[in-house]
Amino acid sequence: MNQSINRRIFLQQSAALGAGLAAWRTVSPVVAAEANAKLVVAVMGCNSRGMAHVDGLIAAPNVEIAYICDVDSRALEKGIKTVAKKTGKEPKGVKDFRRVLDDKSVDALTIATPNHWHAIATIMACAAGKHVYVEKPGSHDPHESELMVAAARKYQRVVQMGNQRRSMAGVIEAIEKLRAGVIGRVLTARCYYTRNRPTIGHGKPAPVPEWLDWELWQGAAPERPFVDNLVHYNWHWFWHWGNGELGNNAIHSVDVARWGLCVDAPRRVTFGGGRYRFQDDQETPDTGVATFDYGDKLITWEQSSSHDRKGETQSTTNFYGEGGMLSMIGTGYKLYDLKGKEMGGWKTSGEGDTVRGVGGEYEHFANFVESVRQNKRPHSDIGECQKSTMLCHYANIAYRTGHTINVDQKTGKIVDDAKAAALWRRSEYRKGWEPKV
Repeated sequence: MNQSINRRIFLQQSAALGAGLAAWRTVSPVVAAEANAKLVVAVMGCNSRGMAHVDGLIAAPNVEIAYICDVDSRALEKGIKTVAKKTGKEPKGVKDFRRVLDDKSVDALTIATPNHWHAIATIMACAAGKHVYVEKPGSHDPHESELMVAAARKYQRVVQMGNQRRSMAGVIEAIEKLRAGVIGRVLTARCYYTRNRPTIGHGKPAPVPEWLDWELWQGAAPERPFVDNLVHYNWHWFWHWGNGELGNNAIHSVDVARWGLCVDAPRRVTFGGGRYRFQDDQETPDTGVATFDYGDKLITWEQSSSHDRKGETQSTTNFYGEGGMLSMIGTGYKLYDLKGKEMGGWKTSGEGDTVRGVGGEYEHFANFVESVRQNKRPHSDIGECQKSTMLCHYANIAYRTGHTINVDQKTGKIVDDAKAAALWRRSEYRKGWEPKV
């Protein structure tokens, strides 16, 4: 990536945010006082999102990827070779990320693992003095969400979550316009996602592949036998490790919705839906609608992830106000008046991206790096973005309990609901992996 372009876009985004979108409080201590001091990082997980981490970090100025961590020896080798080819310097490869935590020369850890590792690795990294970039949703359950925010604050670490829309110039501009009243008083936000995901079938017990450290892959999650339809993606659809489509894609959309509506915890949450397309091993719903009622505003999430809806945009967030609609599509947005006439906007993904990089990836990593160096909160600070992740947790709990969830809007806690409270946290962790702050 052209660094001058990257820097210019970053400064434009920072200026926009500084105009009133957010006030980032400072944290300390930082890696170094110099504005462009070298940042030494490790990447944890290289099967999918981790390779995007590699590209985003390489694009940022004066960042050294010193370690690649993965429990899959094939992914480990791929990550090492990619970094060496692109930078001319081969990083160390380790299966166990705890070796990275012991290396005092490492400033930051980026985490692209399954969801059950997100908070655990973040808490341990913060305690070891590392700054963290963690993929969405950032936590596996509400309890871990609370702990990881507490760890970031206790150890005064910069922790950024990977919901890149917070660093997209087009999305930032759209949020500014919403708050300036471009469509009048905003009443609702509708989010939806459509995909044609295939069945995962019925898994069978199988020997653990020689390339996989199954014990370390499981981490803090209680021991389960290996089956042949789980690794490396289908864990998303099992409650033991994942959070379904809500934790996979809803987090992006509802985060933008909550950001645009200026709301935190809802007062009431529902989820209606189920597994409609395939009768396979998946535990999480493929189809459904979640509602987040704030009293004077409403967010809805609709998912149709095993039966695509051609003719609809794959994913979007629409804001509806008394004076019209603002539709977020890809990296941009469009404005419509009450009669549906287009009133302008920012080029969307299908019209040629105006933001460099895939989905704002480079900008989001640039912001993380700058935030560490400048001793400030990043665009997607863990304390702010976990408010959005909590919406996904509430909706999943509503689905699993089969009833409406009532929330104390001041504390974010579920009110007087023993069945829901039982899903607030894991009932047990594997010995030695219990998260503590």
